[in-house]
Amino acid sequence: MNPAVKRTIYRAFGLTIASEIALPELLLGPEQACEADVYFEKEDLRQAWNERSGSDDYYALDGDELMLNIEGTAIYRVRGGNRIAVSPTIGAEDPVVRLYLLGTCMGALLFQRKLMPLHGSAVVINGKAYAFVGDSGAGKSTLAAAFLKRGYTLLTDDVIAVTFNRDRIPVVIPSYPQQKLWQESIDKLGMQSDRYVPLYETKYAIPVASMFCKEPVPLAGIFELAKADRKETEFRHLQGLERLPTIRYHTYRQFLIAQLGLEQWHFAASVSIADRIDMYQLRRPTEGFTVDDLVSRILNTIDEGKRISHG
Repeated sequence: MNPAVKRTIYRAFGLTIASEIALPELLLGPEQACEADVYFEKEDLRQAWNERSGSDDYYALDGDELMLNIEGTAIYRVRGGNRIAVSPTIGAEDPVVRLYLLGTCMGALLFQRKLMPLHGSAVVINGKAYAFVGDSGAGKSTLAAAFLKRGYTLLTDDVIAVTFNRDRIPVVIPSYPQQKLWQESIDKLGMQSDRYVPLYETKYAIPVASMFCKEPVPLAGIFELAKADRKETEFRHLQGLERLPTIRYHTYRQFLIAQLGLEQWHFAASVSIADRIDMYQLRRPTEGFTVDDLVSRILNTIDEGKRISHG
């Protein structure tokens, strides 16, 4: 590590990050940090990638070191739970390079640090964190954005980092004040895409600094979003053992669980989460619904759950 290289200190996922790469999405950390938790560095990784990968691979794993090659964007190396090196491709757009750095690479680093990464968005409702998970296109970020429009605050978008406090209560750690929304979602929410930075195709970075929660919040519930060929939205309270495969399925980059030898840890963490929270499956029609309807149904479901638990 070259001490002459200029690094900026940021804060995300409960970690102090010293980065040689500008990360405008992140909150700035303390100016004087003796030792950071994580270092982001620029490094030429082309030879290292060629030595470790097969011709068709996009990732290579060696012990606690993971390498990713995103064609036309960058080669990345994540190791030891405290270092990410980046080798950008010439001509690659900076926002896209950062997209994978703060997404897949950060998810792998959280695994290495044994922080549970779920794939979705989380907002704060009545002092508790609620996570929205689902397949790509299920509407996780759109739903979170609709909550923000009603005055609720965002904890994280895309990667939900879950840890446990001293009482083994699951807690969501805030990431950084930005959402990523497709053009369709922006239109549906009455926003204007020309105000935002395009990431790729028709997906945009949406800064939400004024609606961001900076402190960890206990996780109270998970809502799994799914599209269904039906006329009405259906809520189902997930019970017992069916909660565990839901948590596994919606773990961020779940293929890494086995690759990193984390099966036993992930199962134990999943059980601890499932035992402490409410979980619901929300199956919505592909047409004829509004996101405001979903927000209202979710708020009613949370209120009903509170009445039952206190009854």
